[in-house]
Amino acid sequence: MKLLVIEDDVRMAGLLRRGLEQEGWAVDVVGAAVDARHAVSSTPYDAVVCDVGLPGNESGLDWCRWLRAEGVWTPVLMLTARTDVSDRIAGLDVGADDYLGKPFAFGELAARLRAMLRRGETARPAVLTNGALVLDPASHEAHWQGRLVELSPREFALLDYFMRRPGDVLRRTEILDHVWDYAYDGTSNIVDVYVGYLRSRLAAAGAPDLIDTVRGVGYRLATSP
Repeated sequence: MKLLVIEDDVRMAGLLRRGLEQEGWAVDVVGAAVDARHAVSSTPYDAVVCDVGLPGNESGLDWCRWLRAEGVWTPVLMLTARTDVSDRIAGLDVGADDYLGKPFAFGELAARLRAMLRRGETARPAVLTNGALVLDPASHEAHWQGRLVELSPREFALLDYFMRRPGDVLRRTEILDHVWDYAYDGTSNIVDVYVGYLRSRLAAAGAPDLIDTVRGVGYRLATSP
């Protein structure tokens, strides 16, 4: 397996290379977006780990947007020190498959890479659909059978995450990490509260209950034909 790491911090790049090579990967490391463009143009990588904050005029988000515009759907995991939901949504909107906040446990990074590879190379549509449920990240709107679903920004982020993982059982801690930030220290039942809000919003638009509760684990968005 061949992996590209795009990271300008020399110490972090070295740690990533050593750790990933110990996992059995063949690893190339570059420190800037322009070098990453040359790398993916000449080498077929199985996955990419890309830091959001890169030197020069092109960020990791810019590079990922370019990659998808070139029609390359190699799985991309973004590394970011930013914890705002809007920053995380921006990463997914440009075509990233997953993201991980710094600091992170290396074991989680490796696990996320393995999960991306199991899903394989799949073009991420600009508009997410699950049966009659449609979510458009660009317009920040969701519709059920053409009817607008009124959502708060946090509810939209929650539905966005569910729709990118249809059929997957998502643990509460995983949802908390992706829709809130890893440093969130509010009420422990915030995920349950917002899932309840989201269910009510979908019901108000005429949708059935699409979110299954997996007792003792978390939630799953039912796949709809």
